[in-house]
Amino acid sequence: MHIHLSAADSSYERSLSHIVPLFYENPRVTFSAEPDPEADLNIALDASEDESRILVRATLAKRALIPAAAGESMPGDEGTLPSPERDVRHETAVPAAAPYEERRKLLKQTMSRALVDVLQRETGIVQPWGVLTGVRPTKLMHDGLRRGVEREEVRRTLREDYLVSDAKIALMERIVERQLHALPDLYDLRKEVSVYIGIPFCPTKCAYCTFPAYDINGRQGSVNGFLHGLHHEIRVIGKWLRDHDVKVTTIYYGGGTPTSITAEEMDALYAEMAASFPDLGTVREITVEAGRPDTITPEKLAVLNKWNIDRISINPQSYIQETLDLIGRHHSVEETIEKFHLSGGMGMTNINMDLIIGLPGEGPEQFRHTLAETDKLLPESLTVHTLSFKRASEMTQHRGEAKYKVATREEIGEMMDEAVRWTDRRGYAPYYLYRQKNILGNLENVGYSFPGMESLYNILIIEEMQSIVGLGCGATSKWVDPVTGAITRLANPKEPKAYIDTYEKYIDDKLEALEKWNESRRQA
Repeated sequence: MHIHLSAADSSYERSLSHIVPLFYENPRVTFSAEPDPEADLNIALDASEDESRILVRATLAKRALIPAAAGESMPGDEGTLPSPERDVRHETAVPAAAPYEERRKLLKQTMSRALVDVLQRETGIVQPWGVLTGVRPTKLMHDGLRRGVEREEVRRTLREDYLVSDAKIALMERIVERQLHALPDLYDLRKEVSVYIGIPFCPTKCAYCTFPAYDINGRQGSVNGFLHGLHHEIRVIGKWLRDHDVKVTTIYYGGGTPTSITAEEMDALYAEMAASFPDLGTVREITVEAGRPDTITPEKLAVLNKWNIDRISINPQSYIQETLDLIGRHHSVEETIEKFHLSGGMGMTNINMDLIIGLPGEGPEQFRHTLAETDKLLPESLTVHTLSFKRASEMTQHRGEAKYKVATREEIGEMMDEAVRWTDRRGYAPYYLYRQKNILGNLENVGYSFPGMESLYNILIIEEMQSIVGLGCGATSKWVDPVTGAITRLANPKEPKAYIDTYEKYIDDKLEALEKWNESRRQA
């Protein structure tokens, strides 16, 4: 399907082009100032504006059919376009004396709204998230509340300016309320930091994964070199935090699978953490992703206990063994259940489990089975992901193959609805949400928990309320300016050898960024 967008202003080509795949499977999207007679659909976006308003007209026209018999003549053969079959108009009021940047933002928003509207009318597919294609929709609600905007006005903006459905607005409100209950000082944490520590190794790499994760088997040299660099990075950054009296709110070990390394290596790493970071006793939460059940042992759980770490993730993803085999998770359903009970019995009091909607070969029946198995365990928190076809994953590279066939849009929606009903009945409350590109059904990933069992780190990273200092492989530091809220990023290398070769340079870059952040912190 070739869909051509035409507009006089090409500044919004990228954001507008991201909207089209929400309605069509793998479309070819082109963009120029003029229509393309060879495209299956032409959508013209004409904008006009004055001091008080912006008006965008979207017109959609289909390409004329090519005649079967040679020599026949039909409209469109001479390169002319058929008459528009869809025609919508959207208008946005512009505040008096609005600066140029704000006018540009409102123009982009109005063009996006007109494009979504005309495609919804053409396809009959209603986008519950409207024009929102970003990762963090709840940030819009937080932004309004922080500025003192009335809740009804926030709802109106989401509904009318962004075309978000009432159901999604209600979900956002539930999440924001839960976050503010879990972290009453959420809006006042910019002077503290959280720390993410990336361990880049896994037993094997899953077919859907694009995280920095490398098969640990046969890589002990890389593991040793990586851990040497990581210990040094923790020492240097920890000293800077102590010297500048910066509190650490949460610490999160991710990856990869942090429990891929040995119990002895884990023990030494946590000892370094305790010796380096300021006042570990005031850290509100430490999480270790033990996502792969095949990496969990009594010895490693004993190490977690030793360092008072009781929040881990054990991720089944599915309770269908054939699915686990297909996606490259080399553990059994029985092992997931066994390791869950082992962890609970050895002091892990806040266990998260991840489930994925839309894995290859799975439909509503299989997902209901997974929920039924989860019902027997009832972990303290549960994250329900919707499968995303990430560009570099094995699954995406072979998406057309029968073995990676996934559920329809309608089935994905049915499974998400089932997850919502199931979590409500069990007493779970949604507490964070994020979205991804190429996510099935244009839906979302939602974290649920029992009251008081929310992951504070997940709230902070998704809502971008404070700086995250990233240490280790593939870790991205995200600096949130304490005064302006402006965000800058600094990423460590993803590949272990590159990290081993360059970690000292990245430590220096991080120290420089921390100094700038601290200067702003003193002004806040």
